[in-house]
Amino acid sequence: MKISIFGLGYVGAVSLACLSRDGHDVIGVDIDRTKLDLIMAGKTPVVEEGMVDLMARVAASGKVTVTTDVQRAVFDSEMSLVCVGTPSAANGSQDQGAILRLAEEIGRAIGEKQDPHVVVFRSTLVPGTVEDVLRPIIEAKSGKKDGEGFFLCFQPEFLREGSSIRDYDKPPFTVVGANHAYPVERLRVLFGQLPCKFVQTSVRSAEMMKYCCNNFHALKITFANETARLCEALGVDAFEVMDLVCQDTQLNISPAYLKPGFAFGGSCLPKDLRATTYLAKMHDVDIPMLAGILPSNRNHLELAMQKLLATGKRKIGFIGLSFKTGTDDLRESPLVTLAEQLIGKGMQLSIYDPEVHLASLLGSNRSFIEKHLPHIGQMLRPDINEVIDDSDVLVIGLSGSDVSDVLATRCRADQVLLDVVNLPNRSAIRARVEGLCW
Repeated sequence: MKISIFGLGYVGAVSLACLSRDGHDVIGVDIDRTKLDLIMAGKTPVVEEGMVDLMARVAASGKVTVTTDVQRAVFDSEMSLVCVGTPSAANGSQDQGAILRLAEEIGRAIGEKQDPHVVVFRSTLVPGTVEDVLRPIIEAKSGKKDGEGFFLCFQPEFLREGSSIRDYDKPPFTVVGANHAYPVERLRVLFGQLPCKFVQTSVRSAEMMKYCCNNFHALKITFANETARLCEALGVDAFEVMDLVCQDTQLNISPAYLKPGFAFGGSCLPKDLRATTYLAKMHDVDIPMLAGILPSNRNHLELAMQKLLATGKRKIGFIGLSFKTGTDDLRESPLVTLAEQLIGKGMQLSIYDPEVHLASLLGSNRSFIEKHLPHIGQMLRPDINEVIDDSDVLVIGLSGSDVSDVLATRCRADQVLLDVVNLPNRSAIRARVEGLCW
């Protein structure tokens, strides 16, 4: 395949070397003439393990050319990989100046080209940039439409400095965000041989996924470091602790808990976070990330409250009250907190939870609910249908097909559902009862 690569920093230079190594004809494009001269001399413009030998080989292979001419690069290739930098501006926003200017030049070049051209953005971009910012520029400058005269897509890269060649050859997966089949198939030809999953998604999801991955990496590093600071103050071996944590691949290093939903609660997580932050305070250890978890959790609860108040409706039914489906544990359940706040606002509540029976609640579980919802007995209903029929708004805190089946057949068109178990756009209920969830 004939490929042009715009931007020859770490991502662009490594991609150029690896693609030409794999037999593709590659045109490197950059405004920095020094980088181009280095590549043509068989030298690497970036310090990276393995790049010295690899660049020397590919430069001698005749598979690599370089230019500062955008139009020539677009004319002489069938696909462009855009790898220009998107650094931080002074206020923390993304500086998109370089990629906006390049989009204009690529658009003009596409306007003069007869064959459809595929433009693959690999630069880290704020979600919505490709479709809302770059596409209109390229369409305006080319006089053509995305999906007809050219194709746009976003393919995040997962190259770490210091191991980028190894990461190129063995990525965790290949993700392509696209609105058309053609660019996906061309990228499958280009990267489908790699030993990983090839995943197609929306452009916006692909853009956001890149940020999410980097943020998660930063989160993990910070978690380990904050843990280490506290461990040092307590005389505990932090490496041994983190090694033990990582050996749990069922809950810790796994997809467990990584699903958007409602605030957390229960008898363990809130109290242990409070104990951890208190312990750190007693030893003068600063752990701002861990200390910020409970406030962030409260923000999630407040958002649900705002959504419910914004409906203007006063009769609210709860399908579920415990902190998790399948238990009667009400301690620090966010649903109990939400119900308590709604009662304080004068709302009329009815509650159905098949596991919660007031007479059988014991110990701290009973004490908690008597403190926060002392009149719960007047609100509990034995029949889910009664709660649905008597409510204008339903807060869904239970999962399971039995609940979704009842909701799908029983809910009225005028009812509003706040599903705190599933995201609204992934809700099985919404798929079956159009317009009920938000």
